[in-house]
Amino acid sequence: MNERRVFALIHQIWGDIRYPEFYWVLAALALILVVSWGVSFRLRKRGSASDKSAWGTLRAFGAGGLKRVAFPLMAFGLVLLLRVVLVSLGWPHISVLYLAGALLASWALIRFLVYVLRCIFSRGGFLTSFERVITFLIWGAVVLDVTGLLDPALETLELVTFHVGKQRLDLWMVLHGTVVVCVTLLVALWVASLIENRLMAARHMDGNVREVLARLAKALLSIVALLLSLSLVGIDVTTLSVFSGAFAVGLGFGLQKIASNYVSGFIILLDRSIRLGNLVVLEDNTTGTVTQITTRYTVVRTLTGTEVIIPNEYLVSNMVRNLSFTDTRVRVPIAIQVSYDTDVDQAMGLMMEAAKRHPRVLADPAPGAALIGFGDSGLNLELGFWVNDPEAGTGNVRSDVSLEILKAFRANGIEIPYPQRDLRLRSLPPTYPSVPANTVPLESK
Repeated sequence: MNERRVFALIHQIWGDIRYPEFYWVLAALALILVVSWGVSFRLRKRGSASDKSAWGTLRAFGAGGLKRVAFPLMAFGLVLLLRVVLVSLGWPHISVLYLAGALLASWALIRFLVYVLRCIFSRGGFLTSFERVITFLIWGAVVLDVTGLLDPALETLELVTFHVGKQRLDLWMVLHGTVVVCVTLLVALWVASLIENRLMAARHMDGNVREVLARLAKALLSIVALLLSLSLVGIDVTTLSVFSGAFAVGLGFGLQKIASNYVSGFIILLDRSIRLGNLVVLEDNTTGTVTQITTRYTVVRTLTGTEVIIPNEYLVSNMVRNLSFTDTRVRVPIAIQVSYDTDVDQAMGLMMEAAKRHPRVLADPAPGAALIGFGDSGLNLELGFWVNDPEAGTGNVRSDVSLEILKAFRANGIEIPYPQRDLRLRSLPPTYPSVPANTVPLESK
């Protein structure tokens, strides 16, 4: 270890304080900071036009990143320019500019990385912790570099070695590889987010196809970034074949259901048998609208407002009635019984007129009524009409039409019979009392 390098910059700055040139340099540095802050403040106040295209997304990202790093980056550039000019003029005692340049450069790097993280991930506890880790690592490296302890620290980390199979690793290689892997994955996720935004803006493409392409792009870019980063740090990626084989075995046995749900999710998204907004009916008569399709499960919101989370494997391996697969129109039947003395044509006409007056009932196909059977107590009629918004429910329209039919029947004297039975007593045992002459047949209602 070279003892003269440790705290050399700090000692030099401490020695320059005694000279008046140091304060002129300090005043120039303060002026640079004020000018940079003013320009960056005006830049942050300027808005940008919204553009949903790919280049528009890139421009928006670049403009947002520039606003984030405008102050430290502009100040770093001016400090670097001032340092070059003063060195060419032979101006002494400018050591404070070296320290300011290192601090401003690290500040700009921190703000840019945090901005990239916020563009990739949503705000939350995980993101806040990751921002703190990035800030700590960068400021720690700057402190070690300024104090001259960076090289001795790296040499110490290189002395701690261990073996993983035939691969010889040291602590510095592990830390360096972790940083490279994280940065490469962040870049890959950022590119994947740009691709996803571009796909979601393509309205001419089916929604399920967009979801599949976006998730495939994110998975492929993450895998490529991981393998590339491991190669960059000197780790032989062929040694991962053992781990990939073990992972495949574990996936086949312990994660069979999870893998099946993920594969089923891609199948649903690709064959487009179930789409967002479809009204589906499951085998247990659960009826609802598909509100979300992920790679592991599908969310169905029932007509009562309850959200049901269904594994994708269930939707692939069981029968699902999709009421809006190719056509959103749904037929709603209403069964009614009238007495045998009723004018059937008049009753069916009143039923169809009641359905036509409802605003949700379609005029094409027109409502229709039919005599479907002869019951014990009356004639069985059925009214059928069509609606094109089944996701709004059919119970309310069924109730409204039924009330209109009841009012129309009462106004026209059409009877809806009660269930009734005629009991005829042919003979009674001698012990029973005689039946009075005025007894009528019993009627159960």
